[in-house]
Amino acid sequence: TCAMAVKFERYTRRAGSEMREISSASAPILLVHGMGSADTVWKPIIPALQEFSDVITCLLPGHGGNPLDPRVEMDPYSLAAHLHDEMRKEEIDSVHLVGNSLGGWIVLEFASHFPARVKSVTALAPAGLWLHPFFFRVPGTDAAKRIANRTNKFAHIGLRLGVAQKLGFSRVSPRWREISYETMLDATRAMAQSDGYYPAWDAFLDKRFDSPIDSTIPITVVFGDKDRALPAKTCQERSLVSAHARWVILENTGHAPMWDSPKEVVAEISRNVLR
Repeated sequence: TCAMAVKFERYTRRAGSEMREISSASAPILLVHGMGSADTVWKPIIPALQEFSDVITCLLPGHGGNPLDPRVEMDPYSLAAHLHDEMRKEEIDSVHLVGNSLGGWIVLEFASHFPARVKSVTALAPAGLWLHPFFFRVPGTDAAKRIANRTNKFAHIGLRLGVAQKLGFSRVSPRWREISYETMLDATRAMAQSDGYYPAWDAFLDKRFDSPIDSTIPITVVFGDKDRALPAKTCQERSLVSAHARWVILENTGHAPMWDSPKEVVAEISRNVLR
């Protein structure tokens, strides 16, 4: 059998959780990471999610050391379709989808095209909601990738220094001083090991998300008020998402809301899962 192009990892719901039984307990939460990221990005919230649900993380092709698959196009719709096919192979039926950044765009595409498998969508700082699509890579915006490539070998030392932390994470998070060493190290390694970073970027040029999502699927879109990667003025166009979506803006939060506001993000996910 050929190697899976998406790697899944399962975390079972903790026995004896105090929270009330879930009406849709059969549907786990599926977490989809962003461009140049990896499944490790979810570590800060997985234990809290396990209090009320089974959780599955996925590692997309060309990310976190998972090799690029030449058979898989790297645009958001194609990645959603590929994820759908891989889920079927793994006998993962319906899920509550959660995605960040490019992963947020992927889960929106997934819900639009494969509604039968989706119980709810929580999109955290989703890409693709821009007024005008990008037609070329904006110079300098790949700084995080270039820094990670250069520093990965000594990241375990460098990240103990405040200057390295600020260099790598101040653009992502207004609370970068509070991000744990482990989270930063995971993120740096994920970025350095992401061969799919530029292919994924090139694949979404001239595209945006504008597909309808069935009104029976609950959608929550969460942005941080300090998201420097996808600013509100140009990259948070509400008209592109179905009108029934709930929009949440979190205070003092950047492009990775699950790092900056983990409690609030878990609350928004649980609102969809426990409804």
